[in-house]
Amino acid sequence: MPSPERAGAGVLITYDDIHVQVDAGRSTLMRLGQAGVAPHALTVVLLTHLHSDHVTGLADLVLTRWVQDHLYHTGGLPLVAPAGRAETFLQRLLDTYEYDIEVRAQHVQEGGPQVEAHWFDVPDKPAVVWRSACGRVEIEAVRVRHEPVEEAVGYRITTPDGSVVVSGDTRVCDEVAELSAGADVLVHEACRSTALAEAVRGTRFETIFSYHADTVALGAMAQRVGVPHVVLTHLIPAPHTPGEEQEFTADLRRGGYDGQVTVGQDLATIEFGQEPASA
Repeated sequence: MPSPERAGAGVLITYDDIHVQVDAGRSTLMRLGQAGVAPHALTVVLLTHLHSDHVTGLADLVLTRWVQDHLYHTGGLPLVAPAGRAETFLQRLLDTYEYDIEVRAQHVQEGGPQVEAHWFDVPDKPAVVWRSACGRVEIEAVRVRHEPVEEAVGYRITTPDGSVVVSGDTRVCDEVAELSAGADVLVHEACRSTALAEAVRGTRFETIFSYHADTVALGAMAQRVGVPHVVLTHLIPAPHTPGEEQEFTADLRRGGYDGQVTVGQDLATIEFGQEPASA
């Protein structure tokens, strides 16, 4: 559900001058601006899956980077995503902006907007899908459990100072557990399925909850894997008070997790290592 206090799905991981944006939900461009990262500075955008709340900000990023390219000359937006439906999505992404693109190209732009896409087959085990040109940042992907959504993945971004796992949308699953082993931070979607089970029984929300990560089960998984810090994002239902945020943390504790928990707020920053890396 849209919340004025929270933008749509998106996580920024920064190492030195490398900026990795995972997903691009509503208001991504504005939040990046607040974080001091302009579209031309993005190194790569990763897509976890094609649910609209994870991609509605992508056209904004592509078009804004293009409009500003005569200033910065950074070229098309690099994009990494699972092969298949995302390829068709990208082909059609800018169709409704055809007139705008035509007029701007006649006026000041040199050609139309470009996306430098890299597609990969969804792996059942963590596999490398991207490396930075300098070789310091490596990204792995693995299939996650968001059925009936097809081609949904989570990512692990590894830098010389540590690694961050971003689950994307998924039930608690062994694939994310394997991806998270040895990671410094796990950024995971969170749904209070156990706490709200009776309230949603027999409703559409019960079905929706079934393909999201129950917070109690997430606590048990994070404890089993031993990840030291869990950052909760994609919060269902979105908390509006400190007390409601604390309920998410309490759920992880009920699952047995005794590590650090951060209930995500927009622009929350987690730093580790000798170089800053933020999630």
